Amino acid sequence: MTPTDSPLLLLHGVMMSETVWDRVIPRLGDGREVIPMTAMGHRGGPAALDRPALVEHLVDDVERRLDALGLARVHIAGNSLGGWMAIELARRGRAASVCAISPAGFWDAGAASNSNATATLRREVTLARVGGVLAAPAMRVPPLRRVLLRNIAEHGDRIGAAEAAKIAGDVIACTVSVDLLSTPEQVAPMRTLPCPITLAWAGSDRVFPPSVNGVIARLRLPDARFLLLDGVGHVPMIDDPALVAATILDVVESP
Repeated sequence: MTPTDSPLLLLHGVMMSETVWDRVIPRLGDGREVIPMTAMGHRGGPAALDRPALVEHLVDDVERRLDALGLARVHIAGNSLGGWMAIELARRGRAASVCAISPAGFWDAGAASNSNATATLRREVTLARVGGVLAAPAMRVPPLRRVLLRNIAEHGDRIGAAEAAKIAGDVIACTVSVDLLSTPEQVAPMRTLPCPITLAWAGSDRVFPPSVNGVIARLRLPDARFLLLDGVGHVPMIDDPALVAATILDVVESP
């Protein structure tokens, strides 16, 4: 199997699940094996046995699953936490290419670049858990759906009520959210890339603004390609699955 023929692994963001890729996968074509994977401690994924769970542990688990599938190297696309995991898998020699979409971990631990982002995500957890009963009927109204999802999407009304409710359910069911939002870890610099890495940053990202976390990413991975995706929020699969699919395919199919 040549690198361009390698399967494509899809990794989601913190407190989400592999279903966030459902509208992207059909746009990736029929000729490639696509493997969406739910992270350890997230709804539908394996249980987290070591607590507190670290990003390192989640990456270890993905490696074990790749080994079980007999896959040494795969193309990897990941969003947020999944983008961070993709970069760490590349560091371990498991990636043929990486498309990291608004990846987490590009912060200075304990500084505003870290605390501002995690505070936003903690509020999402609180709102999902406290407002769970009220959120379901609100999600059926497109303008309210857009308001409720405003921190992660510019156009939350572009998905249906069932998909929005599924996202809220994923947040509530995640067992490692406190661990991961308190992790002391961060992405370490890589001066020499082990494979082609593209940092595809959501231009309207309210969680990891490109003017803050994107700048740090470019300093730590100076040889990575940097793209700005206009008109989309932190989870661009909600806003524009066609743009996300095209961005991933451009990375995977580059010589």
